[in-house]
Amino acid sequence: MTASATTGVHRSLRPRRRARLIAVGAVGVAGGAVLAATVAYAVLTAAASNTTPQSVNSGVLSLSLTDSGAGFTSAVAGLAPGDVVNRYVNLTNNGTIDGNGLTLGVTAATSNALVTDATNGLQLVVSECPGGTWNTTTGVCSTGAATVLLAGTGLQNLVGAGSPASLAAGAFAHGSTLYLQVSMALPSSITETVLNGVLPGSSVQNLTTALTYTFREGQRAGVTTNS
Repeated sequence: MTASATTGVHRSLRPRRRARLIAVGAVGVAGGAVLAATVAYAVLTAAASNTTPQSVNSGVLSLSLTDSGAGFTSAVAGLAPGDVVNRYVNLTNNGTIDGNGLTLGVTAATSNALVTDATNGLQLVVSECPGGTWNTTTGVCSTGAATVLLAGTGLQNLVGAGSPASLAAGAFAHGSTLYLQVSMALPSSITETVLNGVLPGSSVQNLTTALTYTFREGQRAGVTTNS
């Protein structure tokens, strides 16, 4: 009886001791996880910047058009075949970027034979006085060397959906001015017969329109600068 009782006591103690060992092991694992989570690494950084901010500004491409004496604001009246009327304007690149590829286009308030007739309609010539100015009374360039930028061209080629005409002016430096003479004429070869006071249906006589001239330029080619 005594041995049996003692054996029973030993059996009841073994599970409790094992449970304590498992619990202690669990605490040890948890403690290791906490230590791993609190490890930190040192990281060094450095930076440098300019103490004076760099100034950067973009340029401007701009044109201005002004009359010189009798210009585009002066009406043309009573034009007859063979007549030539000169108008004078100054075109200035008043931006800060050089221009290139100057063109001229025209819009007409009224579309009639003056505008649409390729043979008998209005013809334009554009000339420049390089290095000088025009005498708007005599039509003479002060340097005596006028340059034709647009040879005789029918107005119908410049109006509406037509492509603007290229003006052979080359590069157009900012701050510079083109002194232009725009000559308008009706061809001297026009032949019409007015019968009993009635004009022919395709006549260029007794017609009126209002023209708006638009000069355009593109910017110079892009450049790379090292400095």
